[in-house]
Amino acid sequence: MSTETDRQRWQRNFADLLQELRVAQTGVQILFAFLLTLPFSSGFDKTTTFQKEVYVVALLAAAAATALIISPVAFHRALFRQGRKPELVRYAHRMATGGLTFMLVAMVSSVLLVTDFVLPRPLAFVLSAVTAVWFLTFWAALPFARRTRWTDDEDAEEGEAKDPEVAAGD
Repeated sequence: MSTETDRQRWQRNFADLLQELRVAQTGVQILFAFLLTLPFSSGFDKTTTFQKEVYVVALLAAAAATALIISPVAFHRALFRQGRKPELVRYAHRMATGGLTFMLVAMVSSVLLVTDFVLPRPLAFVLSAVTAVWFLTFWAALPFARRTRWTDDEDAEEGEAKDPEVAAGD
């Protein structure tokens, strides 16, 4: 049985979430920066109308992902020292999920933009679809499959038997 208090659990959950967001934030900021500079590079004038439309989707999705992934920090500042950590963790979780969703759109549309520029369009669509499936496999399908099949025996095998109440906050 864990001796962790509710306050400690919420604090740990928030710290864990911020650590996860640091990884996502770096990736989306690099992609966003690349997309912001793309129209100023030589060769952008050779893009088709379709490619420019895909570019705009990628750019706006990266901007939305950046806003959502950074938003828990702003929310934390607004609620600092108000004792509202549970609300903050729930909000940050939703924003992280939304940010990852927009990041997926930004990544796949960026792949479509580049592959459509250098390859025949049908192949670009295939490769972009494979990219989407790849991301969805590792970002959604596998985590949710593990989540529904998790057992106490697997916890014990990994040396991390968890209190169900504490695990529920993870």
